[in-house]
Amino acid sequence: QVQLVESGGGLVQAGGSLRLSCAASGRTLSSYAMGWFRQAPGKEREFVAAINWSGGTYYANSVKGRFTISRDNAKNTVYLQMNSLKPEDTAVYSCAASALSRKLDVPNSYLYWGQGTQVTVSS
Repeated sequence: QVQLVESGGGLVQAGGSLRLSCAASGRTLSSYAMGWFRQAPGKEREFVAAINWSGGTYYANSVKGRFTISRDNAKNTVYLQMNSLKPEDTAVYSCAASALSRKLDVPNSYLYWGQGTQVTVSS
């Protein structure tokens, strides 16, 4: 069992930056692929970024070049650095852990989920 807790969300102006953290407990994250998803009110959950166990990264087209996912296995933590934020990035951001190495853009690929952290970008 893996418990995931996100932090770092908040209110930021358009063009600003935030760094989200996802801290894990229960088991080491080193053998899991990790992903970030977001969900805005009235919308479907949307893939944002993922990182596999060897450090390979994947991004949604909407965030490519602005967001960076990384992991620190020694701290059992995954990060999402978000730069050049836009109002359309406003959502609840959740991290998740997957035992798979592919289809990391699909929510059903993930076993464990955090509760999420709110990100609000004002125009």
